[in-house]
Amino acid sequence: MKLTLRGLAALLSYPSAEIGQHIAEIRSAFAEEGALSRAERRRLEPLLDALETGDELDLQAGYSELFDRSRSLSLHLFEHVHGDSRERGQAMIDLGQQYGAAGIFLDANELPDFIPVFLEYVSCLDPAEARETLAQPAHVFAALADRLDDKGATYAAIFHALVALAARQPSAAEKAELATEDAGEDDPDRIDAEWEEAPVSFEHAGAHAMGGPTGAVAKIRAANRPMKGDQP
Repeated sequence: MKLTLRGLAALLSYPSAEIGQHIAEIRSAFAEEGALSRAERRRLEPLLDALETGDELDLQAGYSELFDRSRSLSLHLFEHVHGDSRERGQAMIDLGQQYGAAGIFLDANELPDFIPVFLEYVSCLDPAEARETLAQPAHVFAALADRLDDKGATYAAIFHALVALAARQPSAAEKAELATEDAGEDDPDRIDAEWEEAPVSFEHAGAHAMGGPTGAVAKIRAANRPMKGDQP
């Protein structure tokens, strides 16, 4: 499951030429590891093809339009779970400490609840613990899959794959609760105004360099970063 999770993390990162150049390797890793069913791998193909052959600027614009302009599609887990409550800050600190215990240390512009970073962390766990950890936010993944499906976005395939890997199908009530919390929060002017304000820092993690929630996220270094227990 390790390579599959790291591949999904890379696909969910801000599009770049480097990611496009490694799509064939990601596709091969999915097939060789076999953590995803053939149906789930087929569902990922439109996104893989787009990232491999699409225009980089168009891909980046589409990514930002999806994930930077809508709270309901935020790629930050605690945005959906805690919103703007005080609990979010403590949750950030707790999650960052879990990462440190696993040997993962974030750059200054990386927030611990950013889903690609979370997936890299989960990839460091043994398969049973990884599934259990993925299952905890499975309702967020399922809600994001539904919302992206509604928009016809190929990124939905990533979240369907995560729900499958978690081996837990969230209930409609769990997803509906998240949808209710997010209702009415997608106004672009409001989002722009919020991200123009000074960011709140959690330990050493700050906002991303462009000021938006995902716009300039550092690329995931999963392929090159050793896992805990790996040989240097």
